[in-house]
Amino acid sequence: MPETIVINGRSIDRGEKVLTKLVISKLPSGTVIEIPVYVFRSVHDGPVVLLMAGMHGDEVNGTEIIRRMLSKKMLYPLKGTIIAVPILNIYGFLNFSREVPDGKDVNRSFPGNREGSLASRVAYRFMKEVMPYVDYGLDFHTGGSSRENYPQIRCVLSDHKNEELAKAFAAPFVLNAPYRQGSLRKEAGKLGKSILVYETGESLRFDEKGIKTGMEGTCRVLHHLGMTANCAEAKEPTIVCQKDIWLRAKNAGLWRTTIQAGEYVKKGQLVGSITDPYGEMEVRLNAPATGYVIGLNNMPVVNQGDALLHIAF
Repeated sequence: MPETIVINGRSIDRGEKVLTKLVISKLPSGTVIEIPVYVFRSVHDGPVVLLMAGMHGDEVNGTEIIRRMLSKKMLYPLKGTIIAVPILNIYGFLNFSREVPDGKDVNRSFPGNREGSLASRVAYRFMKEVMPYVDYGLDFHTGGSSRENYPQIRCVLSDHKNEELAKAFAAPFVLNAPYRQGSLRKEAGKLGKSILVYETGESLRFDEKGIKTGMEGTCRVLHHLGMTANCAEAKEPTIVCQKDIWLRAKNAGLWRTTIQAGEYVKKGQLVGSITDPYGEMEVRLNAPATGYVIGLNNMPVVNQGDALLHIAF
């Protein structure tokens, strides 16, 4: 752990607790857009852990996880440093949107470019100012619009440190997920840093179970790293899944299912149906594999090809 961390031109020494704000750009109105960054430093040597949410502005569960932990003063480490970023994509947060105003995805724009698109500039500033200090991190996400994710950790399990931290977090599910081009997780991996993605719930909707699971899992990771004195044990065993598959809509129409997220299904099992709005057509849908439903589309009106059930095994 470095003696001094410098973020946004602000020197932060051991033992300090600081809120600094990264100035990214301005709105067309002239309003300055700033990203709040909380830094909690112990006087004792230890790892630097990043807790980040709001990469996609409409994914509020992670923001709420960090907010509650800040409010409850749960981020004061016994050793090492915790860097907490409740909202990275301020633009998307203000506009209830996944993307920034130019329509690009920040999590497909890493490592970024200081002269590039707005999303690329956000990614670049974060990589330049914060990531050089980070050893490990938790990146909080949710499912998309009307698509619910059951609480889960996603990481590359062939990396020993990822596997170790995923085990410590002890989410209901761990999914072996390859790196995606342009993602923070991939760029961090190139630098030898372990970033785990925690997914729960859907966009623009609080998922109380997932928020509580995320807070408890974060505490377990911090405890595993020796940064907190105690933590709550996981209430259910972790199921590790190596592969996953989506069931997609064969027809457009009205989608209905009795299956719930987290449920176990068998290959060929009837999981739902799609009908037209007039009672003249019904297509029954069966599970494409045996496994656990870690993602579920709650939108009743679907188009052909829409993702309906995410099954991991």
